[in-house]
Amino acid sequence: MTDEQLLSLRSSAQYKALGHPMRHRMVNLLRQRPATLSELTTALDSTKGTVGYHVLVLREAGLVRLASTRQVRGGTEQRFELVNRGFQLDEETGARFLHDAALAEMSPVRPGDPGHTVLHHVWLTPEEARTLAGRIEDYEHGQRLNPEHGTEAYGLLLSLYRADIPLLPPAGHPT
Repeated sequence: MTDEQLLSLRSSAQYKALGHPMRHRMVNLLRQRPATLSELTTALDSTKGTVGYHVLVLREAGLVRLASTRQVRGGTEQRFELVNRGFQLDEETGARFLHDAALAEMSPVRPGDPGHTVLHHVWLTPEEARTLAGRIEDYEHGQRLNPEHGTEAYGLLLSLYRADIPLLPPAGHPT
């Protein structure tokens, strides 16, 4: 995904809008295709009033827009879409937001699930860290982003960050 396809998130209203689990799920649905309130209501197993409210919050934050309307049985059906295919997070606040969003959408592990969560620490030079970050980004871009028959959604949270782990003095060094 190119930077032109990404909306840069900067305002607290945008983070607040995305921080609610229902709205986060709506954004994931709208990544698939534009949808009506009825379609979102069905997919989210919620009420039209609740879904309408959350769509309004996303619209006011500039994340969702009206894609089209059409006349149906004496009313007007509205279809909504994301303003951009994806979002680019602010470097300082984005990591915390992604962490919280990933935790909120994680389903409990079921027996036999292929889920795998680990935390490793590696020691890298700044150049090695940049190379690894590029490899992580390349990996993500090669993955299936839209649903296909027989697939299930899995979250992939990859984060390369400088860890706050002190360095021991060399062995045998007087303390």
